[in-house]
Amino acid sequence: MTYMAAEEDEGPPRIEPTSFDLIVVGTGLPESIIAAAAASAGKTVLQINPDPYYHSPFASLSPKDLISFLHLHSATTSDHDYTDFRTVDSPTDQTTDSSFNILPLSTRPLYSSVEVHVYSPEKVLDDSLQKEFNLDLAGPRVLFCADPMVDLIVDVDVQNCMSFMSVDTSYCIYDECQKGKGGGLLWNSVPGSRNAIFRDRSLSLKEKNQLMRFFKLLQAHYHSNSKSSTTTSNEEDDENNSSMKITPEDLETPFVEFLTCKIRLSPKLTSIILYAITMADYEQDNVEACKKDIVKTKVGIDRLMLYHKSVGRFRGATGAMLYPIYGQGELAHFFCRRAAIMGGISITQMPVVGLLVDKDVGNYKGVKLVTGQELFSHHLILAPTFVIPPGLTTPSVSPQDVYYDFVQQDAREKVVRGICITDNSFKPDVANCLVFYTPKSLCPDQMTSVRIFQLSSNVRACPSGMFVVYLSTICGDVVQGKRSINAAKEALFSTSVSGNSEDNSRDPLRENTVVKVKPTLLWSTLYIQELIMGGFDCVSSTPMPDGNLQYSHVVDAALKLFQKMYPDDEFFPKKMPWWNEVVENGACLSEG
Repeated sequence: MTYMAAEEDEGPPRIEPTSFDLIVVGTGLPESIIAAAAASAGKTVLQINPDPYYHSPFASLSPKDLISFLHLHSATTSDHDYTDFRTVDSPTDQTTDSSFNILPLSTRPLYSSVEVHVYSPEKVLDDSLQKEFNLDLAGPRVLFCADPMVDLIVDVDVQNCMSFMSVDTSYCIYDECQKGKGGGLLWNSVPGSRNAIFRDRSLSLKEKNQLMRFFKLLQAHYHSNSKSSTTTSNEEDDENNSSMKITPEDLETPFVEFLTCKIRLSPKLTSIILYAITMADYEQDNVEACKKDIVKTKVGIDRLMLYHKSVGRFRGATGAMLYPIYGQGELAHFFCRRAAIMGGISITQMPVVGLLVDKDVGNYKGVKLVTGQELFSHHLILAPTFVIPPGLTTPSVSPQDVYYDFVQQDAREKVVRGICITDNSFKPDVANCLVFYTPKSLCPDQMTSVRIFQLSSNVRACPSGMFVVYLSTICGDVVQGKRSINAAKEALFSTSVSGNSEDNSRDPLRENTVVKVKPTLLWSTLYIQELIMGGFDCVSSTPMPDGNLQYSHVVDAALKLFQKMYPDDEFFPKKMPWWNEVVENGACLSEG
């Protein structure tokens, strides 16, 4: 590995060699996975970080750095400021080699409507505390123990140099009085296993029996589909009547219809399954609001099985989900190091200002750095902040070879994200937990679920005695999305410094009528994130983080890009003990 950085007193570094199989501009998670996969396949790789911050937009930053990053990439400041680098000539129509033209490379805004509220600056903004915070730009986000990202981590041994913490529990906030009969919102535990169902005191005996029968039906369906034979066990014989089998017709129906009409689950259980386990975005019994986002039964069953396969996969993981200690930026960091260990070259804080193209044909040939140096490669991967310039010749590509457009797939959708720093937990005995507000539980026009993730100092998210809370929702209407996030903040937190204020007593949190004191807000930010998709072409781009909790879209995008570039190479060859000689005290994921 060669590691290079731009030092002002030494002048800009010169990169050698100047020709590579692959150049990756960006150190976000999908870019880093692709760089590591290509290097592991024996390709020559150069990974360039043009930002002053690593791993954006999957970075974990201090409060001050996070706000600086949001403003740097916001709608009001969409162009990077390169004044910190040695002055060079702007890209022109020609380079020193008359056979190439330069297409200027510009950036686009990734965020907008950035709001910051500081309630206790001495507790959050003190310079001595900044290194103790690791705030995720793309939070909330977790790792399901059985999802493709964890499989990738296990396969390539990244876990040997990372530590993970189990998410303690999950809650679904369901309004049993949505019809306007009064009352408050109830926090219901999300059962992840049969034992959890039996222990759950918020469920009635009837509801427990309903869930047990439903999960048994799911297991029988999964078992029958995983076997090529038609043999059934004795346990399944009792369910061979047509009313208790999942038919092919059922799989194509809306999942909410399957749960309510065929399985006959209560509204509370239906909401828990739809929004806290299968994690539907839009209100599922509102066809007009859902449109193309209705969860089909087949998709719902797949997500349920992922959830249940995640429970108990790893020793020490009490639930279905994990979180990386020091933040999700650690994932991108270690894939970057994997690329370096396998021979890739990395250079930091080095903007790319233009693309080199063949003067006669217009094919991509390389990049031009802000220092004036020109580098060449067969393939180029760009982070989502860059706009692919017009003028590139696009080779003939069939529709099935393009997995995403270069523009937003649905311009109406954005993600509203919020980050709060508080002085207390939602529950005194819970450090890390997920909370799901079902649609319309916060306000009448709330069409999508609001997802909330609380983290404590035991995952190094913040200093001891504080908690970090992430909030997010998908929205087509930004005003509506912000209203939902602000309603969740108002329901969960107090902005008063005093814990005995009237603000706490007027609107307490309730878990099955047990009153709890609200945590006090110390600092918060809210921002809109664009849902920019990636694409494969003569120059490829990676996607922005989506609105989901899991990382499956990241792995999918990285895998497809890699396979399009290198169809004959294996995506991370198995059983390569690349880290064993480097890491002495790694915490690995041990299946049990």
